[in-house]
Amino acid sequence: MRFLPTAAPPENQLIDRIYEAAIVSEGWPEVLRATAEVAGCREALFGTILDGEARLTASSAAFETTYNDIMLRLPVPVNQRSLRLLACRHAGFITDADVFTPDEIATEPLYQEMLIPSGYGSATATAIACPSGDVIVVHCERGFEEGTVEPEAVASLNRLRPHFARAGLLARRLGLERARAAAQALEMMGLPGAVLGPGGRILSCNSLLSALMPAVFRDRPARLGIVDAAADRMLETAMAALAHQAHDAAVRSIAIPAGQGHPPIVVHLSPVTGRARDVFTLASAILVATPVLPHRILGADLIEGLFDLTPAEAKLAAMIAAGHAPRQAAQRLGVTEGTARTTLKRVLAKTGVHRQSDLVGMLQGAAKLG
Repeated sequence: MRFLPTAAPPENQLIDRIYEAAIVSEGWPEVLRATAEVAGCREALFGTILDGEARLTASSAAFETTYNDIMLRLPVPVNQRSLRLLACRHAGFITDADVFTPDEIATEPLYQEMLIPSGYGSATATAIACPSGDVIVVHCERGFEEGTVEPEAVASLNRLRPHFARAGLLARRLGLERARAAAQALEMMGLPGAVLGPGGRILSCNSLLSALMPAVFRDRPARLGIVDAAADRMLETAMAALAHQAHDAAVRSIAIPAGQGHPPIVVHLSPVTGRARDVFTLASAILVATPVLPHRILGADLIEGLFDLTPAEAKLAAMIAAGHAPRQAAQRLGVTEGTARTTLKRVLAKTGVHRQSDLVGMLQGAAKLG
C-alpha cells in the first residue's frame, strides 16, 4: 500500500521559510508577514542592535519606514521600549504590559506622540543576545486599541524563537563573508580597503590596509583609527554622521599627510545604503585608502561630486590641483584674485583640509579611483 505524504503543518512551513530567508534575504518580508499573523498582529520586524544602532527589516515597506523614523527620533539608548526589552533578559517574547504600567504608557511620549498616532502601540518582542555582542530582535506590532497580545500567541512565537535565533546567526555569518569578499575585491584592484560597521568598527579589512598598520591606521576595539590626529577626528565625525543618516554632514574624503615611511594618503569613505545595507553585516561604510600619485588630476565634474562642491568651486579646485596659483586660476576663470581666494577658503572647508598643499595631495590621491 502506498502512502501519500501529508502536507506540512503551517508552523513547520514557516520554520522552513525562516531558514530560507537567512540565506536569501528577500524572503524576510514574507516570513515576517506570516509571523505577524501568528501573533495576531498587523506587522513584524526582525533585525539586530549593536552599539545602540538598530538595523531592521520589516513585513512591509511602510512599517519599516515608520519604525525607522521612530528609531531616528528615539534611538535605542533613549528609547524606553527598547531599553526595557533589553534589560528584561527574558528567554522568550514579552508584551508591553510586561514592562510598562498603564500609567506609564499614558505619559510615555513614545506611545502618545509616535506609536499610537501612527496606528500602533501594542507589541510583543524578544531579544536574543549573540556571542558577537549584537542582539537579534523579533518584534510584532498591532494597534493600541486591539489590546495586549494574547498569551496563546506569545506561546506560539516562543516556539519559533530558537529558529529565529539560529537563522539570525546564520545570516550574520553569511553577511560577514560578504564583507570579507568586498574587502578582497578591493585588494584585487590594488586598493587598501575595509568594511566598517557602526561607529567605524572593522568588520573586515584586506591585507593591503593591514600593511598600513600601525604606521597610518590603528585597529582600535571601538573603531578604526588614523594615526594623524586631525584626519582621525574627521573620520570619527564622518562615521557619527553616517550613524544618523546625515549623509551631507561629513567630509567623505580625508587627507592624511605624508609620514615616516609612507606617502600622503587620501581616505575615501563610501556609505553603505539602500539594498547594499545588509541587516546582518551591520556594514555602515566602505573605506578605501589610496596613496597620492603625482601628476594624476581629477576633472572638475568628479571633484564636484566627491566633495559636494559648487561648479565654480570644483573648477577652481581642479586648477589648484593642476598646479596653478590662485592668481593664475583667477585669470583663467575670469574672476578676481579676491574671489578666487574666497572660493578657495570654501573649498578647503568643505574638503576638510587647511592648506593648499593638502588639497593638492588629496585631489591627486583621489585620482587613483578615477
